[in-house]
Amino acid sequence: MSSILIAQLPRCPKGEYCLRRSFSCLVEICLMHPLDVVKTRFQIQRCATDPNSYKSLGDSFRTIFRIEGLFGFYKGILPPILAETPKRAVKFFTFEQYKKLLGYVSLSPALTFAIAGLGSGLTEAIVVNPFEVVKVGLQANRNKFTEQPSTMSYARHIIKKEGLGLQGLNKGFTATLGRHGVFNMVYFGFYYNVKNIVPVNKDPTLEFLRKFGIGLLSGTIASVINIPFDVAKSRIQGPQPVPGEIKYRTCFKTMATVYQEEGILALYKGLLPKIMRLGPGGAVMLLVYEYTYSWLQENW
Repeated sequence: MSSILIAQLPRCPKGEYCLRRSFSCLVEICLMHPLDVVKTRFQIQRCATDPNSYKSLGDSFRTIFRIEGLFGFYKGILPPILAETPKRAVKFFTFEQYKKLLGYVSLSPALTFAIAGLGSGLTEAIVVNPFEVVKVGLQANRNKFTEQPSTMSYARHIIKKEGLGLQGLNKGFTATLGRHGVFNMVYFGFYYNVKNIVPVNKDPTLEFLRKFGIGLLSGTIASVINIPFDVAKSRIQGPQPVPGEIKYRTCFKTMATVYQEEGILALYKGLLPKIMRLGPGGAVMLLVYEYTYSWLQENW
């Protein structure tokens, strides 16, 4: 049963796959990056009494626009753009490979998709973590966009000062493993199982809503479950409370510290912008992916 459902997943020529996947990722990044900036800002602020803290989602958008300008919402956008193609390639390629390996084990389809998703997320984290370190550092910078260092100069600064290891360009690695592993486990497990349950609709509008709904639910549920790892990642990779002193080092210790000092809700900081980004973002990526594929089939 598992092998039958897995075999039903759509496949396409390599060139078409890469083109439509890259295009869908670029669209998602451009639309959703401002929410990622806001999410990171919420996750690194430690207390509401800080005069620089944002009071609400609306306040964060108004403050960033007033102080940093429109381009302030696109701080740190280059690392995701550079990382997205190899990230997606690794994600989907390894998902297929893990799925094939699990085909030799007697597992249910639901468990097969979830475990393959977990494996793909852990592998993806290895590729994406250095880009995340640079991105978070740039997003945390509240200076005007014109006063901010370039992506390359900031990356060189990290390497020169802290090196390439777990205290430098790869800090927050364990938290990134947790974030991507948990997200992909839930996303793939939920998406492919629901997709196999909900029948394809011949009506174009209803089929559009089916695809959008599956992508929206998948991204939303995965975001809610993995956000404590995301908060820990932002604290480790972002600026430390006291310059020169490293307070946040490892994933679970950071979670424990945040919980003890700020309460359980602090582990869910940035949840709203995260859901607003990865819920519809997952749906947008899925829709662009599907409809670009249809266009390529008709015109190539």
